[in-house]
Amino acid sequence: MDNCISPEDNISHTLLEDVLAILIGTLMVSFGVILLRQAGALTGGTAGLAFLINYLTPLSFGVAFFLLNLPFYYLAIRRMGWAFTVKTFCSVALVSIFSDLHPYFIHFDRLQPFYATVFGSMIMGLGFIVLFRHKASLGGVNILALYLQDKYGLRAGKLQMAVDISIVLASLFVVNISLLIASILGAMVLNLIIAMNHRPGRYSV
Repeated sequence: MDNCISPEDNISHTLLEDVLAILIGTLMVSFGVILLRQAGALTGGTAGLAFLINYLTPLSFGVAFFLLNLPFYYLAIRRMGWAFTVKTFCSVALVSIFSDLHPYFIHFDRLQPFYATVFGSMIMGLGFIVLFRHKASLGGVNILALYLQDKYGLRAGKLQMAVDISIVLASLFVVNISLLIASILGAMVLNLIIAMNHRPGRYSV
């Protein structure tokens, strides 16, 4: 089944479709970020590092996320091309902006940490798939994972899961055991969604 590619998978998206997809995908990811942040949980990848910086310094998640991604654009340009890099830069910038804007429009007075972490991770995973389908990512580990998948056939989801769990475990000094377990579960759910829906030869970037 992995090699069954429908004809529409090879059809290029229009500029309007790309713009709408990037807007929708980044809104989904940033909303998931808000759920995790309000629960006090973490995730993996560059977003996980941004969470750590947000919890430990005065920097907001959006600012930390944007700055952490800057070094990875060189690899993106060299290996993935300008179109991918521009879409990824726009996606990172929008997630950074939206994640700092959401609290002005929505606030949760009561949020069960496990529910928020798992559900938020599911929303983020779906947002990632939307971006991947339109040849964009959210930088950082995503760029590395997508490059290795395209170059060597390694599953992007599996590689990112390993990196994500390592980052979450390194965050033990920031969160308690309960939130750490919830964070690991959320990272596994997020990357399971990516592993199931973004495979070599299918939805490739």
